[in-house]
This record gives sequence, C-alpha cells and structure tokens, in this order.
Amino acid sequence: MLSITRIVFLFLIFCSSLDTFAENRDNINLIKDTVSQNIQFPYKQLILPASLIIYGTIETICSDKFHLMNYTVEHVVANHIDNKLTMDDVLQYVPIASIYTLDLIGIKAKSRLKDRIILSTISGTLVCIAVNTIKYTTKIERPDKSRRNSFPSGHTATAFMGAEFLRQEYKDVSVWYGIMGYTVAIGTGLLRMYNKKHWWSDVIVGASIGIISTRLAYWIYPT
Repeated sequence: MLSITRIVFLFLIFCSSLDTFAENRDNINLIKDTVSQNIQFPYKQLILPASLIIYGTIETICSDKFHLMNYTVEHVVANHIDNKLTMDDVLQYVPIASIYTLDLIGIKAKSRLKDRIILSTISGTLVCIAVNTIKYTTKIERPDKSRRNSFPSGHTATAFMGAEFLRQEYKDVSVWYGIMGYTVAIGTGLLRMYNKKHWWSDVIVGASIGIISTRLAYWIYPT
C-alpha cells in the first residue's frame, strides 16, 4: 500500500501537469487567434473601392449613350483647356517613393525596409496585372484619340497604390502623411484628365485598383 507521502506527492504532480496543460492550451488558443486575425480576408476594406470599380465600369459602358460624367468632364477639358502639364508622369511615383525617403530624415515607417520592399513588390505586381489585363481587353480609346488603352488609368493606379501604402505605414505617426499621399494621388488623376489622356471613369477605376492592391498586399504578407 502506498504511503500517504507518496499519495500526496503523486497528487501534486498530477495537479502540476493539469496546470501545464491548461497553460499550453491557452498559448495554443492565443496563437490560433493571432493567426486567424492575420489571415482573415479584409473584405470590409475592399467594399468602397470595389463599389467604385463597379461605378466606373458602368460609367465607361453607358457614357456614350447617357452622357454621364465622362462626357461632362471631357467636354469641359476640350473646350476650356489647351495647355498640357506633364508632371503627372513623375507625380505618380511620389507617394511610393516617400515610403523610402522619409527614413532618411528620421521618420520611421511601421514595417522594416525588407518588408516594405516585399509589400510594394506585391502591390505593384497586382496593379500591373490588373491594369494591363483590363486595358488590353477593353481597348477603350483615349480622349485625345492617341491610343486604345485608356481604361483604367495606370498612372492613377500607381499613385493611389503609393498613397494607401503611405497611409498604412505612417498612420500611427500622423494622419497627415496619408492625407498628403492621397492629395498627390488625386492630383495625378486630375492631371490625367486635364492632359486628355484619360476619362473620368479611367481615373476612378485606376484609383480603386491601386487602393485594393495595397490592401491585398498587407493581407498576403502581414507584417
């Protein structure tokens, strides 16, 4: 027969093992919750830009028949603007370039340099695939009639991709970094219409593609 001392000793070991098991189970649950949170698809963040893509597509399809915003904007530009401003070719890259240059003046981004490079590569690839696939499938003529690859605007997509990237990386530092990025991106889109290179709907859809691509990049590669 086991002595009382041995029984107590075995009981303590048993209780200790239960505590260890409970602690490990809590750790496992915490890990599962963290992983689940990281891989959860950000569908709520895509509702607005996706809705704008739908609107822009409808605008493109129906504009000639119903004289919607495409017609209105093009009419204003054609009748009141003669000069061109080519700064949009450079302006489109300002937001994405800021992600790296702000480090040089001591303003640190949320993600490490390596992660930012990976994220920008992913979002840039998504933009390139989406924009070029749609461009050379739809073959919409530009307002200046120079080419049939107007829809959507690649310049605007690039600018808004960078603007959303800037917002994501610096929103905890100051909201103004995102505001400045989006201001530059909006300016890029306006210049594309000003220069008669794109329709209103091209710019709307391009902007939405840029935003979605960056948000998807953060989901694909959580930092």
